[in-house]
Amino acid sequence: MALTVTTEAQKQAPGDDSNQVAINMVIRQDPFYITLDASALLVLSILLVIGMHFVDHTLLEIITVAIPIMLLIHNDYLNFLKLGPGGTPPTPSGYARLTWYRLFCLRDPFSPPPADPKLLPSAGILRQRPLPFRPGPRPSVAGLAPQRQLNQHGSLHAYNRLRASLESLAAQQSQKFVTATSCLEKHGFALFSRHPVNVCGNGEICHIHTSDRSMHMNLHPDDIKVVLEKGWGQRHPMAWKGWVRSPVPVTFTMIYAPRDEGDMRIVLKIIEAAIWYTTAEQVEIQPVAEP
Repeated sequence: MALTVTTEAQKQAPGDDSNQVAINMVIRQDPFYITLDASALLVLSILLVIGMHFVDHTLLEIITVAIPIMLLIHNDYLNFLKLGPGGTPPTPSGYARLTWYRLFCLRDPFSPPPADPKLLPSAGILRQRPLPFRPGPRPSVAGLAPQRQLNQHGSLHAYNRLRASLESLAAQQSQKFVTATSCLEKHGFALFSRHPVNVCGNGEICHIHTSDRSMHMNLHPDDIKVVLEKGWGQRHPMAWKGWVRSPVPVTFTMIYAPRDEGDMRIVLKIIEAAIWYTTAEQVEIQPVAEP
C-alpha cells in the first residue's frame, strides 16, 4: 500500500486515531503470478527430474501441488494486509478467520435484503426524498474486514466537511449522539446513538475509513434498495443471514467515498437514513464549513 503525505493539516478530535497530517493511501490488490527466467526454469526442470528418480511419486505429486497453493495463500495474505487496518487483526489467525467467512459471503452485493415485517422502524425514508443517480461507474471494492475501495477515493475536503457536520450534530444534540473511535473497525471516526433502537457496535450509526474515506453503516432494507439502485453503495459481503452467524447485521452497507461537494451532501442524506434506522427518529444534518 503506497503512501503519499499531503501538506494539509487535519483536525483531530479526542478519541480518534486519525493522523495529524492527511495521508492518501493507494490501496492495491496484486494478482497471483509466477515468473520464471531461463535459469529458474532450468533449475526447476532438474529438480523435477531428480525428484522423479529419487522421491516417492505420491510425495512428489503432493509437493508439486502444495507449492503453488502455498504461494497463492501467501499472495492472498499480503493482499489482506495491503487493505490496511480494520476490524480484523492483521495476523495469520485473523486471515484464517476471514478465509472461513469467505465460504458464506454474499454472491450478489447489489441485491437488497428481504424486508422483515417485524422490523422497527417499519419502513425506510429515502423514498420520501429521492436520491439522484451517482455519476460515473462504481468504484472497485475488495476485502471483507477490512472492506475498501481500490479507486475513486474521496477528497480530503469532502471528508473534512462530512466529519465536521457529524461533529456539529453530536455537539448540538449531545443527549442523543456522540462521536468516538469506531467499535466495529477499531480505527477511524464514528457517530454513535446514545439510545439506539437497532443496536450494532454499541449504537454505532456509521464510521468513516481514513484510508479511502468510504463508510459503513446500517440501513433499513427499503433504504438499502434505494442506495443500490442509485449506485451510492453496496452491501457488505458478510451481511448474510444463515446458519453460520455473521459478525455484522444483514443491514450492514458500504457507502462509497464522497468525491466532491455534491457527493458529500448526498452521503449526509444517507447518514440521516442510517440515523433513522438506528434510532427510529428523523434527524436533519446541516452541512458545515470545513474546519
